[in-house]
This record gives sequence, structure tokens and C-alpha cells, in this order.
Amino acid sequence: MTQTDKNPPETDEHISDETHGSETNPVIAKVEEKTTDSFIAVAGHPLHAMAVHFPIALVVCTLGVDILYWWSGDAFWIRVGTWSSGLAFVAGVGAALVGTVELLAVPGIRARAASWAHGIAGMALVAIAGTNWGLRITTEDAVLPQGLLLSVLGTIMTGIAGWHGGKLIFDHGIGLMVSSKD
Repeated sequence: MTQTDKNPPETDEHISDETHGSETNPVIAKVEEKTTDSFIAVAGHPLHAMAVHFPIALVVCTLGVDILYWWSGDAFWIRVGTWSSGLAFVAGVGAALVGTVELLAVPGIRARAASWAHGIAGMALVAIAGTNWGLRITTEDAVLPQGLLLSVLGTIMTGIAGWHGGKLIFDHGIGLMVSSKD
């Protein structure tokens, strides 16, 4: 018996059936049936998707300000870092509250694993931002190295939370408004 006799040649039809499957996964089908309409929206636009831009920008700004302080030693950057970290925390709490309501109130969001990963990363980010701000308002000279390290960690966590949030939007269509014309 030769090698070709042992393994029949794979046709394109055989390969596509294995890789793509001819039937939809019943669990995925059940998840896709659930509504993903936003619970908290302004004119149909989800408030969470609008609110997250502020804490993202402020967390990254705090890292930039800390690097400028490390580079220049100018105390001005300490004050700017205190404000930016505090505003990042406050804006993050607001975005997290709206996101938590969406997660718990909308069955189609709650059913997706990416939603929970995004929520956990977001809560960790809020905790890091709060710690960073608390450190700055209690001990002014703690920017180096603790504040800078917290800013780096916060920026990394922003990327992780953003990755999972992007998965929700681009892979699952959460927060997208599709008109009947499309």
C-alpha cells in the first residue's frame, strides 16, 4: 500500500466542510439571538462608547507628563500629572459605571466573554488610575518612580481594555447603529 492509498486526496469540498463547518454552533446562534441594543444611549449612540475616550486620553497624558517631569525635573509637570491622573480616575469611574450598567442590563452584551474581559480590564484600569491619583495627592515627590510605574501600568491596561472593547465593536457589532438602508 502506498502513501496515497492510505490518505485519500483532500478535495476543496472536504477541506471547506472541515474548516468552516456546515452547521452553525448552537451556542453561538443562541448568543447572537440576544439583543445588543444599548441601555444607556443619547440619540441611539451608546454613552459608554462616547465616555471612554476621556479616561483613555488622560491616562496616556499622565504617562507623557511623568516622562516630561523625569526628563526636565520641572515641578510644573508634577501639578499637571496630579490633575491629569485625577481627571483620568473621575472620568474612568463615570465610564465604568455606564459600562457596568450596560453589561448587566443588556443580555447580548452579558452573554459575550469579551464583555467580561473588557469589564475586568476596565475595573483594573480604574483602580490603577485611582491609586496613581491618590499617591500624587498624598505624597508630591512620589512621581518618581512609583507614579511613573503606575502610569506605565495604566497605559498598558488601557491597551488591554481597549483591545477587548474593540473586539466587542468590530467582531460582535456591539454599539453599532445599522440603518435599514444598509
